[in-house]
Amino acid sequence: MRVDWGELGALNGSVASLANDAQPPERWASIGLLGDARTVLSRLPGGFVQTTITSPPYWGLRDYGASGQIGLEDDPRDYVATLAAIFTEVHRVTRSDGTLWLNLGDSYTSGGRKWRDADRKNPVRAMGTRPPTPDGLKPKDLVGIPWLVAFALQDAGWYLRSDIVWNKPNCMPESVKDRPTRSHEYLFLFSKSERYIYDNTAVRGDNDRNLRTVWNVPTRPFPGAHFATFPPELIRPCVTLASKRGDVILDPFFGSGTVGIEAARQSRRFLGIELQPAYLEIARRRFEAEVTATLL
Repeated sequence: MRVDWGELGALNGSVASLANDAQPPERWASIGLLGDARTVLSRLPGGFVQTTITSPPYWGLRDYGASGQIGLEDDPRDYVATLAAIFTEVHRVTRSDGTLWLNLGDSYTSGGRKWRDADRKNPVRAMGTRPPTPDGLKPKDLVGIPWLVAFALQDAGWYLRSDIVWNKPNCMPESVKDRPTRSHEYLFLFSKSERYIYDNTAVRGDNDRNLRTVWNVPTRPFPGAHFATFPPELIRPCVTLASKRGDVILDPFFGSGTVGIEAARQSRRFLGIELQPAYLEIARRRFEAEVTATLL
């Protein structure tokens, strides 16, 4: 399997090839695309992605330093609307029996401050600005972002099939004293249709039981890279449960490329879209070091 890296205009032929189910294994290729997911998705052909596994930038949490980035909207409703529009396009490019696995964490309102204090334990979380408290919310409110997005996607036509709690045994400590420390995020499973590919025999829980909705997966830092990396252990079961060998896995917020790496390790093709050139370059180097040099 080869991987083509670059902008859509230069890789139109590669995209057409990726969307062609008739490609034999010896000609399989994957793609890392530089661009805004909103623009790139609108230019892709329909109905060729088997499953999407992704984690968009969270609202009000980090400044990624990229023009057009998502997550710094003043109003979380604008953030939700933007993601709903993006995942409407994902719905279009997904096969009728395809799925979407969406990881999202929640956010608190700013309490009136427009800055974020330095985080000595995790400096990459610091950013110079933060959205003000939106109309209709109070200072220190938990916004409920994951469920707002989930319901918006449900309204847009996706079937909301499961809410999976990603429990982080090694979660980051917090200095708060008036609420519990957050140690979980959500991983939502959506399907495009009532019937879809989900092989419940491929991944089993303890004592060979059907998987439960709480997954205990420690976070795993990746020094020098995109600082919101997916743990491979969170991605791997999604790939296995919802796709077959040779299927196309999409990640419209590719970051450091973990979804692509896990897809390739399980003989799936991938299409990753990333807005920040530096992150796409990190993904390319990671793929070459962790996959090309060891598996391909």
